[in-house]
Amino acid sequence: MHEPVLLNEVVEFLRPNREDGTLVDATVGLGGHTEAVLGRYPAVRLIAIDRDPQALEVARERLRKFEKRVTFVQGRYEKLIDILKQSNTATISGLLADLGVSSMQFDDAARGFSFRFEAPLDMRMDPEATSAADLVNTLDEAELAKILREYGEEPMAKRIARAIVERRPLRTTTELAEAIRSVKRGKPHDIDPATLTFQALRIAANEELVGLDQFVTDAVSVLESGARIAVISFHSLEDRIIKRAFRRLEGECICPPDLPVCACGAKEVVTILTRRPQVPAALEREMNPRARSAKLRVAEKR
Repeated sequence: MHEPVLLNEVVEFLRPNREDGTLVDATVGLGGHTEAVLGRYPAVRLIAIDRDPQALEVARERLRKFEKRVTFVQGRYEKLIDILKQSNTATISGLLADLGVSSMQFDDAARGFSFRFEAPLDMRMDPEATSAADLVNTLDEAELAKILREYGEEPMAKRIARAIVERRPLRTTTELAEAIRSVKRGKPHDIDPATLTFQALRIAANEELVGLDQFVTDAVSVLESGARIAVISFHSLEDRIIKRAFRRLEGECICPPDLPVCACGAKEVVTILTRRPQVPAALEREMNPRARSAKLRVAEKR
């Protein structure tokens, strides 16, 4: 079972601004954070959103004891405003978004997220999304290199993209990993040479960064005064977007210094509660190694 990261910190930070308010878990996953929050705050209702129908079913079963207080919605967090309208919800008393991939997704070989298993090259959270196989077998070398460089921060993006194109078609996780390792050698105790490429393709296939900044803006717009938004990220690209969005919503201009007029729309609507992100304690990192890269940022609506 997936271990929710920074669980105690989330429960404390996400305290609703009113006892009978409505919270949103925008990426409910397997329901670990939501279970703890509903247990801690017995009068709140919660809207649980996830794009992965398989994860949503697991969460539904896990949260069965709270079923009268939970509304489940299959969808993307970027559609938050539409989802709230459909739920006849005008404002909310807090929101959580855990941007990580669940252990269930990583450990299910058939989903194709991991190079640890021989499996079809898939990586989709939403069955309607573009698969990783579609990307590696249809994009040209330059487009692939751009994805690996921007989403994986892969220093050998060009060489890996060339190796992928030369070996196409690639249908399985193992075939892709072998193509990567043919040009990128790992050292003992380093991360696997395929790690950054798999990360990049997963992000691209699921459009994980698309609309993330706007999502934060939308979430803050529907928060009640005193309500909080808490976001957990797992790599620098996500964390950078969240950090900049919070700064902009606290009133700090994030435009390039040579821009004569502010164009970022900075407004003083939140107070940042985590000047430095909360990270897992040593004991949590030891018990759950997948938590080691997690960062929690929290802001409160003024």
